[in-house]
Amino acid sequence: MNIEDTEEIQPRTEERPAVEARAGRGFWMSLAAVLVAGAALLGYSILSGIGWRASAAVQLKKDADTLAVPTVSVVRPSMRGAGEELTLPGTMQAFMDTPIWARSSGYLRHWYFDIGAHVTAGQLLADIEAPEIDRQLQQARADLETATANYNFARSTAERYQALLKTDSVAQQDVDQKVSAAAAQKATVDSMTQNVQRLQQIQSFQKVTAPFDGVITARNVDVGALIDAGANTPGKELFHEAQTGVLRTWVSVPEDNSRAAQPGLTADVTLGEFPDRVFHGTLVRTSNAIDTASRTLLVEVDVPNPAGELLPGAYVTVHLKLPGVARALTVPVNALLFRAEGTQVAVVRGDRTQLVPIRVGRDFGNQLEVVAGLTPSDRVIVNPSDSISSGIPVHIAGGTEK
Repeated sequence: MNIEDTEEIQPRTEERPAVEARAGRGFWMSLAAVLVAGAALLGYSILSGIGWRASAAVQLKKDADTLAVPTVSVVRPSMRGAGEELTLPGTMQAFMDTPIWARSSGYLRHWYFDIGAHVTAGQLLADIEAPEIDRQLQQARADLETATANYNFARSTAERYQALLKTDSVAQQDVDQKVSAAAAQKATVDSMTQNVQRLQQIQSFQKVTAPFDGVITARNVDVGALIDAGANTPGKELFHEAQTGVLRTWVSVPEDNSRAAQPGLTADVTLGEFPDRVFHGTLVRTSNAIDTASRTLLVEVDVPNPAGELLPGAYVTVHLKLPGVARALTVPVNALLFRAEGTQVAVVRGDRTQLVPIRVGRDFGNQLEVVAGLTPSDRVIVNPSDSISSGIPVHIAGGTEK
């Protein structure tokens, strides 16, 4: 390669400043474009941040306003027809339940029935051996025979003296004496007769019999036991008998329902040991007085028990068919508010609460009868807060209104 060629490859010295000037202008133009783009992006970011914060503040205010309005659950008052049922606990007792005592002292010779035995009225339950009474009866009979013989002799003597008086064979005084002696002997015979009958009756008490048809529920003596029927000594019952063909069920009816619990009402009885059965009874009588301690009326429900399935002393549930007010309204007990103004409920009218005074009727357990103050269309708040008052805006929980 010659020197001339080398010179042609190298740029000319006069062209270099122009090239460097063009390169500088391109750099500054690129830097300016980058700065403008960065500024634009920064401005957009700032404007976007301001808009997001404004939107978040609006949403937060909306959420706060929503949370400030409480959500409540409401129900409509239920409609109940006439003839409501009152469910109460009760206790069954035998229609007749009596201890059987001895009226004659002695030793128990034999007993014939044990607990659980069914007996009829007059059936022999036990024999008492009382030899003293037997001997007294024998002596009384002998005394009666003596008195009878003396009376017969006195009577015949009086009759003879009366016959002799007609012929003036005896004095009137003698006749009167014989007649009086006969009358005295007659009185003695009557007294002896009563004594014999008394001892015979005491002797009859040596045979202990059932007073009525029923079941022996207790036997408290055994053969050889000393039986003391004395009035001055503590006695001991021999047997205990219960009549279970009809059972009495005692029920305490609340005072609010006492006027409706009248004789003749239908009453169904259920027991835990018979979960699928209902025993029908009738309210037959009431005590006609309110117990001051429990504020209840004691009523008696008679339940037929021909098969003996029901046992005295059993705990039962009695369902009384009380006559009620037609189309009565009821609300849950957890909807009531007890204020100084009286019993109230909170209802939702429009979108705000209103406290309504009500008058409560009968108590059905978890439901209360409302006699006045509500309509079927009212929306009653259940489980209201203690601080609830009228005019508070509320939201109704979805699916709670009925």
